[in-house]
Parts: sequence; C-alpha cells; structure tokens
Amino acid sequence: MLSTDKIKNVLKLALSTGGDFAEVFVEDTIRKTIVLTSGKVETVNGGQDYGIGIRICKGLKSMYGYTSDDSLESLLATTKKIATALGKISDTEHINLNLIENPFENAHTVVQVPNSVQSSYKISKLKEAHRGATEYSPEITQVDVRLMEVDQKVQIANSTGLLTHDRRVRTRVAVEAVASKGEDKQTGFIAPGALAGFEFVEGLDLYKLGQEAAKTAVTMLNAQYCPAGRMPVAIENGFGGVIFHEACGHSLEATSVAPGKSVFTGKLGQQIANEKVTAIDDGTIANAWGSINIDDEGNRGQKNVLIENGILKSYMIDMFNGRRMNMSSTGSGRRESYRYAPTSRMTNTYIANGNDDNDEIIKSIKYGLYAKKMGGGSVNAVTGEFNFAVVEGYIINNGKIDYPVRGASLIGTGPEVLMNIDMVGTNLEQAQGMCGSASGLVPTNVGQPLIRVSEITVGGR
Repeated sequence: MLSTDKIKNVLKLALSTGGDFAEVFVEDTIRKTIVLTSGKVETVNGGQDYGIGIRICKGLKSMYGYTSDDSLESLLATTKKIATALGKISDTEHINLNLIENPFENAHTVVQVPNSVQSSYKISKLKEAHRGATEYSPEITQVDVRLMEVDQKVQIANSTGLLTHDRRVRTRVAVEAVASKGEDKQTGFIAPGALAGFEFVEGLDLYKLGQEAAKTAVTMLNAQYCPAGRMPVAIENGFGGVIFHEACGHSLEATSVAPGKSVFTGKLGQQIANEKVTAIDDGTIANAWGSINIDDEGNRGQKNVLIENGILKSYMIDMFNGRRMNMSSTGSGRRESYRYAPTSRMTNTYIANGNDDNDEIIKSIKYGLYAKKMGGGSVNAVTGEFNFAVVEGYIINNGKIDYPVRGASLIGTGPEVLMNIDMVGTNLEQAQGMCGSASGLVPTNVGQPLIRVSEITVGGR
C-alpha cells in the first residue's frame, strides 16, 4: 500500500490542471485456482496482482490511467499523462489536502484465510464432489471440479479527504459434469461461492454438489427437445434470477441510465413492473458472494430498493455518473481491478419473496414450461431485448411438472417480462456468478423465489 505522502503528491499533481476530483486506487490481490479433471489434479495456478489506478474528473470529463510501479517517479509520470489531457499543469502549492484515515469495520467474517490451508487437503475435499458426480450414473463421462480463491486488499484515497482500505476474501467451488450417449453430450453445472474463506468449502456437502451437477446432465441427456411458442413459464429460484439481472438490472445501472441509453431512463416513480414485483440490490448481506464493505470508490455498501411493488424507486449509481444525473452514489461503484475505472455495477440483485404459494404457481399453468435452471444469454441494455438458455427445463401439463425438455430458450424484453411476472413465490434463494461490463468482471449474486411469467416466447424445436 502507499504512504500518505505519496498519495498526497499524486493527488496534488492530478488536480494541477483544473480537475475538481482526483482518486487513487491501490490493489494487492492474491489468486489461486485448483482444477481436478476426472479426479486428477489438472492445474494448480496462483499469482499476485499489484497496481495503482489514478482517476481525474473535471466536470463531466473523466480520465483514467494505471501503473504497476509504485515508485513516486512512476506514479507522478502516470498522473502527469492523465492530468495534461485535461489542461495545462499549474503550481500545486495552493492545493491543500487533508487525508483522514477512515477504516470500515469488516462485516464479513473470515475464519480461514485460503492460503492458510494446505493444497493437499483442498484437493481431498474436491475429490468428494468428483465422486458424487461419477457415482450418480454410468452416463457421466467427465467431471471437472474447480476451487477458486481470491484475497484482495485495496486502499482508496481521493481529493475530498477520503483515505480508507478494505480486504475482500472470496472462495468458490465449481462442478461441471458431462453425460454422454454416443456423440450426444449434455452438461450440468453448479458453482456456489461466498465472501468468505475456506470455511465456506468446509460447510458444503461436496458429494451432494457433484450429484446435483450430474443429475442435470443426465436428465437433459435423456430429455426431448422443447417445443417453441408463446406460453406461460415458471422460473425457479436461485440462478433463475439471472433474467432480472441481465434483462433489467443492467438497464438500472447509471452507466446506461445517465447517458439516456436505458429503457428506464427518466422513469423514477413510474410503474415499470407488475405490482407483485419488488427488486433489491443489496451489498450488505453477510458473507454473500457479491457483498462489499465498501465499493471501489470508498463508499459504504448499501441495500438499494430498485423496484417496490412495481414502482421504480432507485437506480444503481457510481460517483461519476451521479454527477451526470445530479444524484448521490448508492455504493455501486465497482471494478475488476486497478486496470479499470469504476462504474455502476450490481452486487446481490434479487426479486424479493412474494405471497403466492409455490405449488399453486405450478398448478396455475395448464400448459407451459418449468425452467428449473437457467443458463447464460445476451441482452441489449438500450432496448432491453434478451435471449437466455434454459439449462434444465420441464413441460407442465394440467398443472403438473411432466417430462424434461432441452434446447429451450426464453426470448423477450426487460419491460415486457417485468409486467408479465404475475405470481411470485416464497422460496427466495440466491446463486453466484461473474458479471461482465464496462469495468470488467465482478462477483455478483442473482436471485428470486419461484415466479410465473404469464406469457413469454419460448425458443425450441
């Protein structure tokens, strides 16, 4: 981390060309990944990433640069290049900075820092997941098990006087099982994670985790192809929330809202969803994968109610886009690393529990699709148009889950699907993912209870 004197020198030079805000972001991250393929250790990779990002704002202009050399000479040279893009350097003697250390209490307890646990023990634990998958069915032909560990330390300072630091320890296990029948192959995938240490892995039933991935693969291997058409769809909890995240969440980020590139720009206070929908982005959930103590601009994480009973209540706002919108930060400024300038991003984003009985949701559908597990997809933040794969789906006949189908996809727009969510269940769960956007990949949770979309286009055969 940098000394206060170094930081002051950088900030003063950063402001010397008329900038009205300057920021220094220091990162020191240790990563480790262990991969088992077919029960054998495939790779054990680790490394350290260290660097400093420097940002200068002047009105609605923003410049960013970074370096991995923390010598004063390198820091000042990098800062000079950024600052001179905004104007001519002037005397810095008149610039007074009073940096006050403001540490934030870590609300996310870490019991076992990952590097304190022997790799041999970690590998023995991962083999439990491999065994669970391979013993599920002889149709399972390959299993990959992956352990990912991140220990990130950051220091953040800016010209308003902020000086703070944080430590983020994240741990995640991913299991991918492949089921084969001749040339036909189907996969099952599950990847729980937490803002926690190795104790998170100790708390998992890894054998069961392997079984779950295998079950999806085998079920889809023996499934019929999904018919296409407009129909009601019940989307299960957990990773089912990826539809809200992608189709609606990104459109509620200030990155899209501030320049008017979102379908929800200017709609605060208006109804944008069915009255049964309440959606929240909450970075304060204890030890949740997407949680934060502070965002990457040094603002405390918050619980932001985005939609309440169908009414748009808030956007997710970073400091710079907050300038454009004349609104305050919501603790949503995030970045993958020092190589990226921060922008507005989600943390743990979910549809809150409703009041509809889960069994009644299924019973209410005469013919439709039950999307038990969702996969990835694509979305246009400007129009809200999306296309998502259904990893594990079932046809509903006369109010009962009937037979499995594969090859299904859900096609629509964010505004449409929000209005068509007409039943919301009570079994809220969250699942983990990595979200890519303008500031790189960041860990996020998605979530929801079981919901019913009254009508949506289902792609299939």
